Amino acid sequence: MDLRETDEQQLLRESVAVLAGRFGGEYFLAKAKSGEKTTELWAEAGKAGYLGVAVPPEYGGGGAGMVELAIVAEEIAAAGCPLLLIVVSPAIVATVIATSGTAEQKERWLPGFADGSLRMSFAITEPDAGSNSHRITTTARRDAGGGWRLSGHKYYISGVDETDATLVVARMEDAASGTLRPAMFVVPRDTPGVTYQPIDMAIVSPEKQFTLFFDDAPLPADALVGGEEAGLSALFAGLNPERITVAAYSNGLARYALGKGVAYARDRDVWGTPIGAHQAIAHPLAAAHIDVELARMATTRAAFLYDVGDRGAGDAANVAKYAAAEAAIKAVDAAVQAHGGNGMSLEYGVGGLIGAVRAARIAPVSREMVLNHVSQHTLGLPKSY
Repeated sequence: MDLRETDEQQLLRESVAVLAGRFGGEYFLAKAKSGEKTTELWAEAGKAGYLGVAVPPEYGGGGAGMVELAIVAEEIAAAGCPLLLIVVSPAIVATVIATSGTAEQKERWLPGFADGSLRMSFAITEPDAGSNSHRITTTARRDAGGGWRLSGHKYYISGVDETDATLVVARMEDAASGTLRPAMFVVPRDTPGVTYQPIDMAIVSPEKQFTLFFDDAPLPADALVGGEEAGLSALFAGLNPERITVAAYSNGLARYALGKGVAYARDRDVWGTPIGAHQAIAHPLAAAHIDVELARMATTRAAFLYDVGDRGAGDAANVAKYAAAEAAIKAVDAAVQAHGGNGMSLEYGVGGLIGAVRAARIAPVSREMVLNHVSQHTLGLPKSY
């Protein structure tokens, strides 16, 4: 594997950075505080083809891979505009439909993902299930007309108020055997019987979190993604891209925070010299930079392994997500500390990043579950849960 980016990848990175830089952190924060959405940034990124960079070309996408989508996610975040919906819509849902959807589903949905005109949420989490997807209780059953009826609820679902539909992970009733099998359904936001409530969050962001309720919601037969036999393979198709793009998102936020911390340390003069000349300020920033660069390498490796279909992509995606979350937390902490009291001021734009990067240690899979996976599957230790 050549760690040097191709000319095309470098151009993509530079172009996305220029576009996102026209908006920047002040734009993102203003949208968050006013309750507005980052519609303009999303629309421009979609029109430029950045959001659909990994969608197959026959559906209007760029035909690239997860390496390129990670570049997009990282550079937009590095400009101070961390768009969580890039993780959810292009990375998870578009990948699931591209890899597991029927021909009709691909024709219907993928062109919208390609140009950014379509956004979908992803709903797997439930209050009583946590990280144990086997405890999911949201259930789909066949109705008399050949369609489906969906009942249950989901928790911590991103962006429901600004997406067109939600890809819902449920359990499908098998009438012949009486068993419940995993399955996914595309549920338009305006489906009868679907309601949602916002969750009050400590994080200030334009992208909100919701609880979703399904009360015998009617769905057509073709709402089932990939057919009745798709099962877990369809779900797993989107989980590694999710981890990779969360890592890229975290790397971008870390770079944004470090940029602010370094600029402040270079310019702030207290005792006749910039505070960045003192090792107590310089070393934490330098150490955080090293951790971020290592996390970026891990993320690129995971994306590359995913794109070439290597069996180690799952382990690499977990490693990248873990490393990036930890590095981002360290980077933001160093930037805040370099600012001193100003680190807690909204004016300087670093204190508000604490919650944003801290969340990546929890979601989409917790730090502890990553360590469980590495302990068991990489190191061969006994299962602990």
